[in-house]
Parts: sequence; structure tokens; C-alpha cells
Amino acid sequence: MSNILEVKNIEKYYGSHQSLTKAIDDISFNVQKGEFVCLMGASGSGKTTLLNCISTIDRVTSGHILVDGLDVTKLKGNDLNKFRREELGFIFQDFNLLDTLTAYENIALALSIQNKSFKEIDEKVKKVAQELDIKDVLNKYPYQMSGGEKQRVTSSRAIITDPKLILADEPTGALDSKSSKMLLEKFNYLNKLGSTILMVSHDAFTASYAKRVIFIKDGKIFKEIHKGNDSRKIFFDKIIDVVTLLGGDLNDAL
Repeated sequence: MSNILEVKNIEKYYGSHQSLTKAIDDISFNVQKGEFVCLMGASGSGKTTLLNCISTIDRVTSGHILVDGLDVTKLKGNDLNKFRREELGFIFQDFNLLDTLTAYENIALALSIQNKSFKEIDEKVKKVAQELDIKDVLNKYPYQMSGGEKQRVTSSRAIITDPKLILADEPTGALDSKSSKMLLEKFNYLNKLGSTILMVSHDAFTASYAKRVIFIKDGKIFKEIHKGNDSRKIFFDKIIDVVTLLGGDLNDAL
């Protein structure tokens, strides 16, 4: 399989010359097309900064990030906006839905910006709503939906443009356990359909749905493990073992 994401020797500093903080310290890794990868680490480990750099929300201090061969660290202006709009799908912990739009309109917005026809938009919205089991909420506004429904609407909006890479930042952080499990099962379903997902999570249960987990500590890659043919339960236990090596209990280290 080809690499959809290549992270090459990236570093990220914050602060001034008098007080520099190194958030990312020479990190390199690849994600293949169709993979489902989770980044894990303690608060302040650099995992969210890393995701922000990959998503182009933040800029690296040095190094390169390639998405499908395109060096996104060099993009600016309209080229950068076009890349974000067409090549990436974003799923945030706090949903980021527009309160004045229905679920249908929130999902359709991404395609409207691309000037797609009404027929194509309607067909795609209904298809993704079927895939993520939200047909019953398409005409509802965000305040009328549960947290799980909102997150599935957000996920639908993220994938409807067929992005090359879906970036999920703590997607289950605001959900109860039932809604979290339902969403993660949908992620697995999308992954089986060919979606490439890179997710940040502090939660071992959430991470156990991924196919590979990369652990970040002090801005560096500490360890990575692959699910392979293991059951999710066995993979979960392996994740917990690494968390123990990281030197903290679940509440502090995840």
C-alpha cells in the first residue's frame, strides 16, 4: 500500500528565544492509505500539537509533512485553503456544527462550498446518512440532537467530500460510553470502506478500535503497537501495558 501521510523529522517550538518550549522533537512516521491510526500520550505530550501540524492548523518549525505526496508545510493562501477544503476531513470533540442549520444543511455545506450540484449533494448526503445511521435526524437542528447524533453528523460532514485523510481530535471526549462505542463502530465501518483515519485520544478503550497506536511522550515517539490479528480485547490489554510503561495510571497518563 502507498503512504497517504508522511511525517518527516518535524519539530515544533513555542515561545521566544528567552523561553523556548519544544512541543515536538524530531518525529517521523507514515500512515498508509486505508489505515486507522491512533495517537496517544499524556496531557502535554505533544499529540494534539502533532495533529494540529498535520491538519495545517499550526505550522511546523522544521521538517516536512506530505499528504499523498504534497508537501503541505509549503502551502499558503488559497492553495492552503483548497487543500483543507478538499483533501482533509475534520472531526472535533466539540462537534463544531452550525446551530442555525439542520443536520442535512450542516453536512451539505462542505459540498456547497465546492459548488456541487443540488442533485449530487442530495445523493451524497442521503448516502452518508444511511452509512452512519442518522437519516432520522437530517431535519433536526443541533439542539434537538443527542451528543452521539451530533458527532455522527460531524463525521458525515467530514467524509462527504471523500477526503484523503480524516483527522479526529478526541472524537469520543464529549460522549457517553454507549454513544462512544456506536461512533467507534462507525469509524471501523468507514475504515473498512477505505477511509484513512488518524485519531488523537487519551482513552485506551477508544484507541483499541484503531489498527495501530503510536504513543507520544515528551514530544517524541515512545512506542507503537499494531493490532494485527488480535481481538480488540487483547489489543486493549496491550495498550494498557504500554500506558504502564509510560509511567502513570490511566487517569493521569491517558
